[in-house]
Amino acid sequence: MADLFRVTAPVMIRCPQGLQHVMVELFRHPRGLLYFEPFWDRLPGAQGIHLVEGGIHGEGPWKAGHCVITVLGCQGSHPELASQYADWRAYLEACGDEFPSRRDIENLARAHGAIVCTGLD
Repeated sequence: MADLFRVTAPVMIRCPQGLQHVMVELFRHPRGLLYFEPFWDRLPGAQGIHLVEGGIHGEGPWKAGHCVITVLGCQGSHPELASQYADWRAYLEACGDEFPSRRDIENLARAHGAIVCTGLD
């Protein structure tokens, strides 16, 4: 059984209303799943941080609420999302130490109600 929160491959989410995003950070949330889309740190406010309400099920693909989460590139090609993910990886490399630390990202997720587990939990 593949645990969504331990998958190291890039994943994407597709929701019934047509929304599709690459998910670059994933956190459990009491109401479902909290995720960050690429370039979340450059979007105003919290526009790049999303809450999907509902239970999380599956072994890959997964369901979160009414949305489906798959490994990026599986079950058909998503060239726009794959390109966005590649741009995101290049952006992270270029940012270096200027990008928020893991601790800062986890604190931001907590501020949005996420359940953040560290290796000590």
